[in-house]
Amino acid sequence: MNARKDPPQSTWRIPPIGLFLILIVFGLTFLGLVTLFSVSQSMQEDPTTLLRKQLIWLVIATMAGGVALFINLEALRQYAYLLGVGALVLLVLVLIPGIGVEVNGARRWMDFGFMRLQVSEIGKLGLIFALAHYLAAHRRDMERPVKGFLAPCGILGIFCGLIILEPDFGTAFLCGAVGGCLLFLAGVRLKYLIPTALGALTLFCVAVYHDPVRLQRITSFLDVEGNRSDSAYQLWQGILAFGAGGLHGVGLGEGRQQLSFLPEAHTDFIFAIVGEELGFPFTAGVVLLFLTLFFIGVLQLKRAPNLYQYLLVMGALLLITFQALINIGVVTGCLPTKGMSLPFISYGGSNLVLMFTLIGILLNGFRTWDLPSLRRQREL
Repeated sequence: MNARKDPPQSTWRIPPIGLFLILIVFGLTFLGLVTLFSVSQSMQEDPTTLLRKQLIWLVIATMAGGVALFINLEALRQYAYLLGVGALVLLVLVLIPGIGVEVNGARRWMDFGFMRLQVSEIGKLGLIFALAHYLAAHRRDMERPVKGFLAPCGILGIFCGLIILEPDFGTAFLCGAVGGCLLFLAGVRLKYLIPTALGALTLFCVAVYHDPVRLQRITSFLDVEGNRSDSAYQLWQGILAFGAGGLHGVGLGEGRQQLSFLPEAHTDFIFAIVGEELGFPFTAGVVLLFLTLFFIGVLQLKRAPNLYQYLLVMGALLLITFQALINIGVVTGCLPTKGMSLPFISYGGSNLVLMFTLIGILLNGFRTWDLPSLRRQREL
């Protein structure tokens, strides 16, 4: 009897579920471009400036996502530590005066003249590659306290510590949450993980308590109405935007908050502009699309051929959805104010490129996990 042969499969083929995710991503991105153009109409300068810059970044982001989609993730694994170390070097360099650019008391950017790079975005990518590779390479050592717990926690701690020094508490919290989930999924023992997570959270709260700016954000969040003309002004205006939009919205370009009432309306609080101008169906639709992206990703993870690709794709998925959750929570008043972009929608080049790269990694897995070579690897 002849041995059964696998049907030939194209390595360039994107499965239907991948095409559906692409539609979700470009739908969110298109909504961001439309809202950004609407917000830009109130600016004194050329109202198309922000839109043109975002379109340039979108081209770069699409190319980055295309590279991530078709690159060989297994071949890239041998450079995982190099990617992690490179990201750490950049996180150190950005803290050096003269190299890192300081804006509003934070040193998070490197200026290359033609572009300004937010280094923590590269840090997120380096973190998930380094952690995924280490946890997969030491999957048999998860019961051991040093190799199975202290070492991966050390990797996570170095990344988060450098990001806090910028300071960027929100991104550090995001990286810590994603890294903690990867440690749990890799099999790190809960008797180590839970006390350490509680200790890290305690240290994080202590750091916030000793930072006047961050502490003020917490106290303002607890009494938004009482601080609406001062430290909670931005959050209060965002809440007013949702109230004004109601069910149907006031119409594109007709929003009051874009008239300089809401600071950073085109970046961190763009979700409030969506709510004011387009109403509840669009804000609910944004939430639904992110939830759909998350659950589709989780359901596809069972096809992962090995722990490395499972953790890498899960890390990419969590970075996207956790960031969206934090941004939406902040803008709706459910979380303290934190400057964090809404993936695919907010204005900003570095984060847009990262998000498209992460989507490319997701789609890469969905595209290749059913190839015969990886199926055989899963069976071994």
